[in-house]
Amino acid sequence: MRSSYTLGSQSRCPLEERLLQKKNSRENLDRFIPNRSAMDFDFAHYMLTQGRKGKENPSRYGRDYRKQLAEAMNMNRTRILAFKNKPPAPVELFPSYFSSLPQDKPANPKPHRHIPQTSERTLDAPDLIDDYYLNLLDWGSSNVIAIALANTVYLWDATDCSTSELARFDVERGPVTSVSWAIDGRHIAIGLDNSEVQLWDSTAKQYLRTLRGCHRSRVGSLAWNNHILTTGGMDGRIVNNDVRIRSHIVETYRGHEREVCRLKWSASGQQLASGGNDNLLHIWDNRSVAPTQWLHRLEDHTAAVKALAWCPFQRNLLASGGGGNDRCIKFWNTHTGACLNSVDTGSQVCALLWNMNERELLSSHGFTQNQLTLWKYPSMVRIAELTGHTSRVLHMAQSPNGCTVASAGGETLKLWNVFGDPEEVKPAPRPPKEPFAQVSRIR
Repeated sequence: MRSSYTLGSQSRCPLEERLLQKKNSRENLDRFIPNRSAMDFDFAHYMLTQGRKGKENPSRYGRDYRKQLAEAMNMNRTRILAFKNKPPAPVELFPSYFSSLPQDKPANPKPHRHIPQTSERTLDAPDLIDDYYLNLLDWGSSNVIAIALANTVYLWDATDCSTSELARFDVERGPVTSVSWAIDGRHIAIGLDNSEVQLWDSTAKQYLRTLRGCHRSRVGSLAWNNHILTTGGMDGRIVNNDVRIRSHIVETYRGHEREVCRLKWSASGQQLASGGNDNLLHIWDNRSVAPTQWLHRLEDHTAAVKALAWCPFQRNLLASGGGGNDRCIKFWNTHTGACLNSVDTGSQVCALLWNMNERELLSSHGFTQNQLTLWKYPSMVRIAELTGHTSRVLHMAQSPNGCTVASAGGETLKLWNVFGDPEEVKPAPRPPKEPFAQVSRIR
């Protein structure tokens, strides 16, 4: 009696305790023979029917949720594999209104632009000097082309197709070696063979002033940067002239050993590219501590560097072209001075122009085809080749709206609709009062 009392007091479930004792006993080796006299059927029935109800956790989800979950997971399907019926439609786990990304239709491909193979207009340009190192053509923001023919500068208005003579020089000063429009499209700089640079008002057909003392020989390249006129001469010097003041020479760059063939300011006005007959390309930065010291001295070209063009859609990207012994177009990162690419064109590169509306580059060439070549950038795949000049195409200029290109060579001036129509033609800005507001008083 004492042992039975002790066993009952230690456990509320005698059946479990007894089973555990028999399991640990060495007398039961491989099977268990129940002893019905030792079983408590009443307690067992209670545990199976009522004992665990309080321990079960009710479901946190309702019947509707479980039904939708079963449908989404295909839990209510009676057959998984069927050989006669079609497969069921896929279940949309995430409704379309939960999608964060709109399902846009693919845009229509841009239609291929037609490039005319012949020039729109051809103008006579007698006495156009056949000299690779001069710059005798420019197209101003007022839609007027300036071209130097021997000792005379002519203007051709693209609006009404009228021609006029701006300036004629005597033999002692001439011939004209360079022309360049100011940003206002009214004033123009004219470089001369006797090392002088003259400023003219094209609207009034009036001479304004002469810049002297910049060079010792002819001035073959000009470039404007607001009120600063940069000049390059056969003496290898590059001079910044402030046209607003009497003592106009403000800075002098020394880096070229031979004639400066081309000058080009970047759109920001912070970097200047200069190409020379010494096969050198220099990058100058007016933000540096010593602005007259070149930022990069690039020696990859093997001939004179005449063609220069800053990219309009990518900052610090410059294209340059070399002469007959080089024949290459090179692309430069002017921030690091690295050469990004080089393409052998097969002929002398005379001029380069970027398309303002597309990623394209136009180059003009000399012997043997004297062609204009349109390239796709950056793949540099030839898109078109335009022929018609009988001599090397030494000069190119672009219209203010970016559509038309003027090319000069072999005593002809041709207009090409190579860049197509611009996407958006912006109104021409009003001419600024500077840089010539005080010229008459200074003079």
